[in-house]
Amino acid sequence: MSTAAAATQTDSSAGQGEARLLIDGKLVEARSGKRYPNINPATQETIGMVADAGAADAEAAIAAARRAFDESDWSTNRELRRKCLTQLRDGLRAATPALCEQASAETGAPMAITRQGPQGDGPIAILDYYLELMQRYAWDSELPVVNTMGVPSKRLIWKEAAGVVAAISPWNFPFQINMAKICPALAAGCSVVLKAAPETPWTATLIGRIAAEQTDLPPGVLNVLTSADPAAVGEVLSADPRVDVVSFTGSTATGRRIMAQAAGTVKRVFLELGGKSANILLDDADFNTALLSGFAVCYHAGQGCAIPTRLLLPQSRYAEGVEFLKYAFAQLPYGDPLGEGQIMGPLISARQQARVLDYIEIGKREGARLVCGGGKPAHLSRGYYVEPTLFADVRNEMRIAQEEIFGPVLVAIPYRDDDDAVRIANDSIYGLSGSIFGSPERALRMARRIRSGTLNINGANFYAPDSPFGGYKQSGVGREMGVQGFEEYLQTKTVAVPG
Repeated sequence: MSTAAAATQTDSSAGQGEARLLIDGKLVEARSGKRYPNINPATQETIGMVADAGAADAEAAIAAARRAFDESDWSTNRELRRKCLTQLRDGLRAATPALCEQASAETGAPMAITRQGPQGDGPIAILDYYLELMQRYAWDSELPVVNTMGVPSKRLIWKEAAGVVAAISPWNFPFQINMAKICPALAAGCSVVLKAAPETPWTATLIGRIAAEQTDLPPGVLNVLTSADPAAVGEVLSADPRVDVVSFTGSTATGRRIMAQAAGTVKRVFLELGGKSANILLDDADFNTALLSGFAVCYHAGQGCAIPTRLLLPQSRYAEGVEFLKYAFAQLPYGDPLGEGQIMGPLISARQQARVLDYIEIGKREGARLVCGGGKPAHLSRGYYVEPTLFADVRNEMRIAQEEIFGPVLVAIPYRDDDDAVRIANDSIYGLSGSIFGSPERALRMARRIRSGTLNINGANFYAPDSPFGGYKQSGVGREMGVQGFEEYLQTKTVAVPG
């Protein structure tokens, strides 16, 4: 959408975010001159405009990143990397008030989960972690001397930057995921082209502005693109032979497409995709306390790939659990993201709202019982909201139990015994996360049998910068964060010298 066609700015509560792209060290407009509106999903109003990049901008960013990797000493100069990343960290920390306001405005996330959380300045800790890891990581190591084919040889193992990274980020937790991609890639010595989700451009362009104005990053090491059409830029990034690594977080359908495109040039691909995680309440759990975990589906309106959206209850306590949650969901306050103590705001867009409402209708047609919610809230006249929704009498083969809805919709499924709970939990194309409540030893035994990349037991939370995150099956390939996330952006070279 051109500037002339865009709606005028009507909500300036978040201030004016950065509208420009970062390409080859410069803040620039799109080559077409086009911009598109950044919409606040809680008000449905335009909060600002941002550059609408196209294929030509993607081409320029890739060329800059390739040149920076091949012609500068960025990939080998660790002291320079530490200096520049420390500057970026300090600049982001100083910009925390604007970051939190802008993130809340463009994602609709309540300020209660933005301050000190994954939508606000919390992800800056990811950069702290990789700055520290750079100091202790075994960049060079040795293997013992071996006598291979009569030649005594010592083997040197070197870790080297993988090259140019295309980092494609989603809209649900944009700042956290932007940081989880660019921080390890830059620390490893890669150059990066970061493509923001169309719905949440400012949490990327703010990084670009600080990188351009407050750091000594060599031109082209970090590039930032925003585009109203994700395919227009994403297709170029994933297919271009000058890109060595594609790091993508988003839907499984798009991940399949990226993997197919990257195969043409045999790129390394990291994919963090969908989930349909199970929350298993064992019959020896502190039941009423454990049932509060059902509120997780309302956190950020259920727009999280690792949120458990299937609640597995023992048959003997199924009716009790459903009745408890029916009452609890009805009491949940939600609405204005600026209100205190709220965990639930709107969905990101009209399109996502329509998608969630369509799945609710699918659930009804499949024969699931709508216990509460299921529509647009009557008390909110604007914003892309959907009521906290609970389905009971759900069979695991139903679409609402198998497909990722990405909204505040919880499906309650009864199980007979531990074996049946494990079977239901694993009966999914996904394997991203999950949770178990019950006696510790029993819960840990069950965790060994669940095919997912992360699990929380009895309210503990796996998430931290040093914790590798990713999934089994069609939930993805590889791991983000932690040492494993760092090594997604490294190559291993083995060199033999006389022993």
